[in-house]
Amino acid sequence: MDILVKPLVTEKMTQQAERLNRYGFVVERKATKPQIKKAIESLYSVKVADVNTMVHGGKVKSRFTKGGVITGKTNAYKKALVTLEKGQSIDFYSNI
Repeated sequence: MDILVKPLVTEKMTQQAERLNRYGFVVERKATKPQIKKAIESLYSVKVADVNTMVHGGKVKSRFTKGGVITGKTNAYKKALVTLEKGQSIDFYSNI
């Protein structure tokens, strides 16, 4: 699927998955909530209750080198927090 880029597997998202049944994904910038819901339901065979999205802007970073100061910017991305129906879950580690 080209809508879902990758799942977010961090400590914070793992805690939310355990407590709130909520999972995070990095998605394409132009993806809408209904498209995200449909993609997750078809890919993971689960029922999605709610989708929240947010766009993270890139951070400006700089570092000091022999040649002077180099400035750059990290990539911006869109994040989707997906809440599943009660009793549903996604196992990211089943393919390992």
